[in-house]
Amino acid sequence: MGGLRELAAPCVVPGPSGVAVRTRLKQLSAADEEVLRRVGVHLGALAGRDLKARCRDGLEHDAGAWAARKRELTPLSSARWAGAITKATHDQWALARRCTLAHLQCLQAGVRTLRHRLALPLGSKGSKKAPGGYRSRREWHAKARRLHVLEDRLERERTDWTAGTVHVVRGGKRLARMRHQLPAARLTELQWRARWEAERWFLQADGESGKRYGNETLRISPDGQVSIRLPAPLKQWANAPHGRYVLTGRIRFAHRGPEWADRVAANRAVAYRIHHDTARGRWYVTASWHRPASPALPLAAALAHGVIGVDLNADHLAARRLDVHGNPTGSPRRFSYDLTGTADHRDAQLRHALTRLLHWARTCGVRAIAVEDLDFTTEKTREKHGRKKRFRQLVSGLPTGRLRARLVSMADRTGITIIAVDPAYTSRWGAQHWQKPLTSKNRRTTRHDAASIAIGRRAQGYRLRRRTAPPRAHRSDVHGHRIVQATPDAPGREEVRRLPGPRTRSVPPDAERTRATRTPTTVRGVRSEREWVQDSLLLTD
Repeated sequence: MGGLRELAAPCVVPGPSGVAVRTRLKQLSAADEEVLRRVGVHLGALAGRDLKARCRDGLEHDAGAWAARKRELTPLSSARWAGAITKATHDQWALARRCTLAHLQCLQAGVRTLRHRLALPLGSKGSKKAPGGYRSRREWHAKARRLHVLEDRLERERTDWTAGTVHVVRGGKRLARMRHQLPAARLTELQWRARWEAERWFLQADGESGKRYGNETLRISPDGQVSIRLPAPLKQWANAPHGRYVLTGRIRFAHRGPEWADRVAANRAVAYRIHHDTARGRWYVTASWHRPASPALPLAAALAHGVIGVDLNADHLAARRLDVHGNPTGSPRRFSYDLTGTADHRDAQLRHALTRLLHWARTCGVRAIAVEDLDFTTEKTREKHGRKKRFRQLVSGLPTGRLRARLVSMADRTGITIIAVDPAYTSRWGAQHWQKPLTSKNRRTTRHDAASIAIGRRAQGYRLRRRTAPPRAHRSDVHGHRIVQATPDAPGREEVRRLPGPRTRSVPPDAERTRATRTPTTVRGVRSEREWVQDSLLLTD
């Protein structure tokens, strides 16, 4: 088949190397909340000043400039607070730099597509590889104006990329723009202001191994007592020795609590972040730490008990179990979710669907789940899909990155291996080779179910089609069937299988017996060994 791109080999996805758990800070007094606000506002102002200095340095930044920034912040906070601020600033600048590159590549793809379509005659049809021309002169003129706009944006982004200029909004650009749309966001100005200030606070500290409870700045003991090392200008608020403030409330991590307690008791590094939810009026603390990634199983060992192929869709996960030979077993499963509403609701829906999927895989005894390695970065531009607005919204709404991260993290706890496969042609070939044969009067196989079978077979190294059909004139057992259901290393799996014996595939006939004349086994044809004698006529008087 010509024109098909080369497929990437399936691979085992490595497990997560970090852990993050969150719990609520309860039973806080008014003094505790006031201290947390003052510390967050003071350190947030220092973080904003440091981010401005880092953006001003651009590509000329080096280790010396980093040390100079830290020395400037140390008298106004502490050495460890200054280190946490400068590290967070560096990570934020690097993230903005990567986002600039992604936006630059998106603009280049849009400009390239527009130039190609504008150069074609009006009404010319496209192909599978390239789109055709525009349908009317009016649309052509609108896209020509769109091309000039994108070229101007592309020129600005290239200039910023060359100079190392990044654009960062502390608190988030979306929240900043929400200030001009308060009625649509159902917020008052005071509510928006409180949320904006809380997002710009800085209350996070990196862990340090060997120090008491793994963190010298934000310290949490194994029994849940929280204490904060106050910055130098806020020492008068300390209620404990060495300029520390101890909160009245205690915390408890319900998820991974024993693992966190073991790290704290062993004085291993644990990073903390305190966050204030202004809508609910609650305070939360998030603990995170690094851990060695779980050893990945070899691909052959993971597929020893079969595999479950999963096809991601806009409203459900289509899953199908396959045995070690690539044959679908059982009935197809569907795990639905709803991706409308808030981000927390969407995340909860996705986690619930993945939990049911993992429980089903563990019940079946399967140790591997195959998913597509999807990336729609170049598929979301309106220049490529034109007026297919609903399709672009559908592609943009698929939680590919969040699904992959959630599934890998949750599967690591259950001992299930995640296998990533190339997503090319899985839906098309799955529907072509598996949808119709698995559909009967009592069972309907959808296109998504067929795609899940194709994903699972690709993870196992099998071809997506069911079998290689013999010539039309010899589709019987006379010459044997050529079949590809055997393992890839089976000798002669694509050759004609010749079996001895007649069509019944019984024991081969005796050669001597076939050459000699044989007595029929029917009643009429049985020979008699006696001779027939005609009796004489009876003589009567």
